[in-house]
Amino acid sequence: MQNSVPDLSSTLSELSGDRVIAVVRASSIPDAPALCAALAAGGIRWVELTYTTPGVAAHLRSATAAGTGCRIGVGTVLTQAQAEEALEAGAEFLVTPGRRPAVAKAAGAAGIALVMGALTPSEVADAVDLGAMAVKIFPAKSFGPGYFKDLAGPYPDIPLVASGGVNAENAHAFLSHGARAVCAGTDVVPPAAVEAGDWAGITRRAEAFVASLTP
Repeated sequence: MQNSVPDLSSTLSELSGDRVIAVVRASSIPDAPALCAALAAGGIRWVELTYTTPGVAAHLRSATAAGTGCRIGVGTVLTQAQAEEALEAGAEFLVTPGRRPAVAKAAGAAGIALVMGALTPSEVADAVDLGAMAVKIFPAKSFGPGYFKDLAGPYPDIPLVASGGVNAENAHAFLSHGARAVCAGTDVVPPAAVEAGDWAGITRRAEAFVASLTP
């Protein structure tokens, strides 16, 4: 049964315009506001912190309180408890790696965007039925940009996000084959750079990635 979903058209339009979400997977983040500011300076305004980072809720609170100009969310959300913790900490969107009905319910109740992970056509449809604003196709690199064109055949109106192995060399191909946005991981925010607080380097990587989206 489909969840009651708030109108998130403006949020989706913003994501479609920005076209990229930076996904941060690091064992530690020394300064979350500085990280987000570095990404914003490089042209990336959507930032996904993840539950693979210890203490992610505290990082989220500090980043949202700092007013970095980014839209900050939390990914790898697997449980209702994690979803509620992320929402309480100020998450503006939630991302799951796969089908998570309890997370979808929490996002719908809070009126915030959910990007749900999927791979097969059936999983894509299921994610939409659960109330996902957009569907994250993972692992994107393993199936290639052409897979997005294939999915757009039966699902022309479902916003798809490419995640997994996306970099400055292939990001434009995913977008040109139907992805609404892409996830930038280690190509922009390598864990070592995050853990070392190399904000200038992350800004340079973000700038290069954004430039690659329009060759």
